[in-house]
Amino acid sequence: MTAPLFVSDEDVLRRIEAEYREMPGLRLTPSQAQRLWNLRSETCEAVLTRLVESKVLFRAPDGSFIRWDSGSPVR
Repeated sequence: MTAPLFVSDEDVLRRIEAEYREMPGLRLTPSQAQRLWNLRSETCEAVLTRLVESKVLFRAPDGSFIRWDSGSPVR
């Protein structure tokens, strides 16, 4: 029997950032991101907020998250 695998927030952060890099047009709402990556709401919001603060993502007026270099954050 193997021990349960625990994933840190840093691992989740790197995974989400990598997925946004691999799919430049990716545009997700927090609830879509939560379902896609099977995250608790609090974890998902914290990771997305951190990616916005580090200028990897921006939050569009409709609430979705998009890569900074995929379009203008002014949209």
